[in-house]
Amino acid sequence: MPKRISLGLLLLFLGTQVGITTKPLSAQTQVVPTQTTTKSICPAQLGASIDAVINRPVFSRSRWGILVQPLSSTQTLYSRDAQKYFTPASTTKLLTTAAALQQLGTNFRIRTSVYGGGNGVLYVVGRGDPSLGDAQLTVLAKQLKQKGIERVNQLIADDTYIRGDIVHPSWQWEDIQSDYGAPINSLILNQNVFNIRLSPQSVGQPLKVIWNDISEAAQWQVINQSVTTAENQPSSINVTRDLKGKILRIKGQLALNSQPQLVSLPVVSPAEYFSRRFRSTLIAEKIPVVQTFVSSSNGKNQEELANVESPPLSELVAQTNINSNNLFAESLLRALAIKKPPAENQTSADAGLEVMKATLTQMGVDSTGYSLVDGSGLSRKDLVSPEALVQTLQAMAKSPAALVYRASLPVAGKSGTLKSRFQNTPAEGIVQAKTGTMGGVVSLAGYINTPKYSPMVFSIMVNQSEQPARVVRQAIDEIVVLLAQLQNC
Repeated sequence: MPKRISLGLLLLFLGTQVGITTKPLSAQTQVVPTQTTTKSICPAQLGASIDAVINRPVFSRSRWGILVQPLSSTQTLYSRDAQKYFTPASTTKLLTTAAALQQLGTNFRIRTSVYGGGNGVLYVVGRGDPSLGDAQLTVLAKQLKQKGIERVNQLIADDTYIRGDIVHPSWQWEDIQSDYGAPINSLILNQNVFNIRLSPQSVGQPLKVIWNDISEAAQWQVINQSVTTAENQPSSINVTRDLKGKILRIKGQLALNSQPQLVSLPVVSPAEYFSRRFRSTLIAEKIPVVQTFVSSSNGKNQEELANVESPPLSELVAQTNINSNNLFAESLLRALAIKKPPAENQTSADAGLEVMKATLTQMGVDSTGYSLVDGSGLSRKDLVSPEALVQTLQAMAKSPAALVYRASLPVAGKSGTLKSRFQNTPAEGIVQAKTGTMGGVVSLAGYINTPKYSPMVFSIMVNQSEQPARVVRQAIDEIVVLLAQLQNC
């Protein structure tokens, strides 16, 4: 099985973590492992215990924001700068998915339609389904075949349902080169990502580039500056693209005995990508296609000949939070615009943000506690307070979608982005929380079902840290383990 890596991600295979050069921690920066012995902590001891973690010299330049409350009340068990703004990273998804569940309901689905325009013209109308893949294109093609469609003179991809830029203007260049920063549009396919495999050849030769989608290969000029090295040599790969999105530059090396590396690349023009793939799918079903277009013209008033629907919102939210999927979060933000269609010159994302704000306010979340520009947290312009996250978690615990919302969160030591954290600690299996990480930012917010204390809600946010994310993350985990050991005394 080829290993998958994101565009722009430097891989280091020296027994270290991917993308991180590890080095021994000094005595000053050494942190206590989270595999601490089980002990009991009284509420009166909690403050000093948490302070002992965050007041270490290694964190002297970092900003911490924390709020811990019982789920049953707004009593504060611990607070530090809980009302101040922090860059939230992916904990933003807690707000986005909460608003989506409240407004759209757990059974909401996103529909993709094909309309007939007469004279062999077909219009494909997308509405931003982030789950749509090649399998669904085959379903659409088979439906058209059953309707007697034998030839398509014009295949028109209508990409107008979602309005606005396909990537947010404040997203960083390194992010939009990576699969986690894929563009958002009406006609999303395969999460707007395609793959290439890089395979070693003979020593001294460049790596072999293998395209999973031959039609995509024609869209790029590849400058291959990579090399195959001798067996057991360290391996590193870096793939970047130019500003115009037409040139792929491959650098680095793979050892002769290395496995092929799978690199995930965001598509540059997603509507054209969708159109190419659907054309190929129709041809495979013996339906020839003469021409393809991406157009603002649509056939919504024509007869719907075929359609597919996304899984229910409950499953889309789970994909968003468990795997911290940015594209799914951005799609759900735009889906909120169904409740308030964009005004003239307004983007679907901004309309969705207005709906989100109104929804969260109705739920009791202070509207001054956050300021968002996207739905995923990928933008560094997003600002959220620990209090706003806790208010959202509290409100959702009382909502009809409470079980679905909580089930969408990673479980400590068990699933998603928390699968490898909290293993063999008192927190394992009893913490459900959303992670957030970007340069200088590490955050975690969610629920704890403590065995000897009432259930709790917490938000921990660290900003402006020069420490490796793993060091900050380990300190956060120590705090959560402390919370997991709380008892009435």
